[in-house]
Amino acid sequence: MLGLKAPRAALFAVPIFVLASCGEENTFVPPPPPKVTVAEPLTQEVTDYLEFTGTTEATAYVEVPARVPGVLQEMRFEVGSAVEAGESLFVIDPEEYAAQVAVEEAALAQAKARKVENDKTLARAQALITRGNISQAKVDEAEANALSADADVKAAEAKLLQAQINLGYTDVTAPIGGRVGRNLVDVGNLVGEGEATILTDITTYDPMYVYFNLNERDLLQVMARFRKEMADSGENPDEPGEVRETLPLELGLANENGFPHIGETDFAESRVDPATGTLQIRGVFENPGRQPKLIPGLFARVRMPIGKRDNLPLVSERAIGADQSGQFVLVVNSENVVEKRNVELGALVDGLRVIEVGVQASDRVVVNGMQRARPGATVEPEATDMASLKTSVLKEQMAKSEAGSVAEPEGVEAEAIDDAAADGAKAEASDCEAADGAEPAAAQ
Repeated sequence: MLGLKAPRAALFAVPIFVLASCGEENTFVPPPPPKVTVAEPLTQEVTDYLEFTGTTEATAYVEVPARVPGVLQEMRFEVGSAVEAGESLFVIDPEEYAAQVAVEEAALAQAKARKVENDKTLARAQALITRGNISQAKVDEAEANALSADADVKAAEAKLLQAQINLGYTDVTAPIGGRVGRNLVDVGNLVGEGEATILTDITTYDPMYVYFNLNERDLLQVMARFRKEMADSGENPDEPGEVRETLPLELGLANENGFPHIGETDFAESRVDPATGTLQIRGVFENPGRQPKLIPGLFARVRMPIGKRDNLPLVSERAIGADQSGQFVLVVNSENVVEKRNVELGALVDGLRVIEVGVQASDRVVVNGMQRARPGATVEPEATDMASLKTSVLKEQMAKSEAGSVAEPEGVEAEAIDDAAADGAKAEASDCEAADGAEPAAAQ
């Protein structure tokens, strides 16, 4: 019996000792300041852009008709393939038109023979009248016959040319280069009878047009930029003369990040549409390849650079919060106290947002741990580099991390460490609270 009770007594001894030890230090120990990651804004030159929604459109689109009637005899292209200007697409039965050419060639030969005969008759008449052996009336008749024969030759040549043209139309060729569509008429059908029959169509993809509209306010801004550039170059913008200006453009599709396609403006309407208050502008973009990236009819994101500004502060988008007062960032001052700063946001540059108003270059902005940083609270800041939070840098580090060559990006890793530390502090506090509550019962 004594052997059975000994372990039970030992079992109670350990928790009583532990709980008693917790109870001995019955003093409040404030938790350490929460850790947050801070970074000074990245200052750099920023390009200002105007952004639009545009629509892509082919530089050329034509429908290929049958220009002479006949039976469609052959199709010489593959549907959807690329064709060059002048390449043969269809063949209309040419036999009837070849026969017509032969008929007109014979008629031309007859006309030339009559012309030779009439020319000789005129020459003889002119020789005889000098000797008085023929009347002037006969000479005039010979001259008229010669002129008529010459006109008959020209008419026969024109008819032969028309017959040759019609024969040429039996070989239907591509009027422009581009991508050919499907055949709208199958081989064996009669085409061109009564009216021109559309056989297929061709679309030119390279280059590609993009149309978009510029509102009045942005238009005035662009015009002011032109005048400033001309003045800076020593030109007088008020002098008469035709000046064709182009602006660089960048384009991105719905499934693309950023604006990978580079082009320029090549056309603008001559007046603002009073109904919409906008000016239509056309941009042109190179679009090479057998499988071009741009096709007609796509919606596109277009942006136009309109100027550059130096030394603007940029912060990570994860550092920006929003409430009823608008957007804000949290800043840690020299005494490690958190301050709230309302800000005005500008453009997004590689994952960093331009701060127009509200942040200085020397401020320490909270980029990780915002949920633990409250305005007026003291925190323990850990510094990082704002440039390391660029989207391009994070993607590069993530790719290397997946390949097993480097660790995760610094900002992500710091946030994970902070979260783990916070969870540990909460768990420690819970243990002590549970011990304080269990001690009286154990003493009893």
